[in-house]
Amino acid sequence: MEDLGEILRRLAIRNTSGDRPALPDLEEPEGCERCGGRGWFTVDAPVGSPDFGRAVACVCHQKERGEDRHGRLLMYSNLGSLSRFTFETVEPEAPRLAGSRESYERAYRAALDFAGSPSGWLVIQGPHGSGKTVLAAAIGNRCIASGHVVFFSHVPDLLDHLRATFSPSSDIGYSELFEQVKSTPILILDGLGSHSATPWAEEKLGQIVNHRHNAELPTVFTSAAPMDALDPYVAARLRSADLSRLAVIEPESSEEESPLGYIDPGMLRRMTFDAFDVRRSDPDARQRASLEYAHKMAVNFAAAPEGWLMLSGETGVGKTHLALAIAGEQIRQDRPVIFAFVPDLMDYLRQTFQPDSPIRYDRLFKEIRNAPLLILDDLGKERRSDWGAEKLYQIIVHRHNVRLPTVITTMREVSDELDPITSRVLDPSVSTHIRIEAPDYRKGKR
Repeated sequence: MEDLGEILRRLAIRNTSGDRPALPDLEEPEGCERCGGRGWFTVDAPVGSPDFGRAVACVCHQKERGEDRHGRLLMYSNLGSLSRFTFETVEPEAPRLAGSRESYERAYRAALDFAGSPSGWLVIQGPHGSGKTVLAAAIGNRCIASGHVVFFSHVPDLLDHLRATFSPSSDIGYSELFEQVKSTPILILDGLGSHSATPWAEEKLGQIVNHRHNAELPTVFTSAAPMDALDPYVAARLRSADLSRLAVIEPESSEEESPLGYIDPGMLRRMTFDAFDVRRSDPDARQRASLEYAHKMAVNFAAAPEGWLMLSGETGVGKTHLALAIAGEQIRQDRPVIFAFVPDLMDYLRQTFQPDSPIRYDRLFKEIRNAPLLILDDLGKERRSDWGAEKLYQIIVHRHNVRLPTVITTMREVSDELDPITSRVLDPSVSTHIRIEAPDYRKGKR
């Protein structure tokens, strides 16, 4: 791949206030019988005629000048092999490998609208392989065909090139390259959120985004990461209703991995406080009293989440049902809540260390630790590795110290040895512990 700095140095954008920055002078065409390669000719008119001696631009010069300009714009764009993707070659109805057909068609129309009149921002979001980059490239090629200056870059590559400018052997300075990137008339950033989340990288991206936001420069972003997984500073500007348009390509398969905290709507409809039947499993009087008390305490907690609520008991006694009912009440009142099955949570955190993960560990971990309400379902069923125990310990300790509302369900006995996690979970100054004694709820009469 050609060096990014060399491409932008040739672009030499000095004034971006107009629609089209001036390009280097074009060479005169050769071989035209009419103008002799000069690009103009004098009108053949008699002396005394108003047209006598008037210079006229030659058609050949205008044609070749346009072709040369398009070639230069394409070269400067950094699109490379992506120049083959145009709205004429990309079918708007084509089924995507990883995105639903309907949502892809909506994204296609949004991309076509932006390319027809480049203004504001367009954010194309969707899973890997759903066609985001293809649509972004088609936008770039359509804008180039209309004579606009476009610069396209994959975000990790852009950051690598910016770092490389600090090398003594770099033929372009950091300030020059950074200024040209953030001020280019139309910028397309592909793969936002796929870069390494170092403080330096986040700072540079934030500066580019902030500059283009303030100047309202036309910009296209593609991202496989959820908006909440991006840097909050960047995400806030991407959500600007007066500037930005969001086109989301939804996953095609219902088996697509759900984001952390996602709760199936069907479960929320089934597992409500009203649907919690304390008589279903034919409990005796003592067991029924236990179920009624747990139900009452869960209802009270959902009305005003404060402190910790721990529900323990054998499988099928209704712990998860009550936890989901609490979550449902928060969602209906537009209150933020994260519901996590603890074994899945640990797996989710581990996956963030994969090179292709769209979610970064540090941001996800911070989101979990500081959630306004965190529901940890089935604590104690996770794989107990040293790493997993450490992560759980950090989450529990932080929320215990800050007194953040937390709901925990577990099958562990209170008499279990009080390890550092259990000790805080059972702290009576923070946590209300309810042991549910009842038959298996799932085996009750229908």
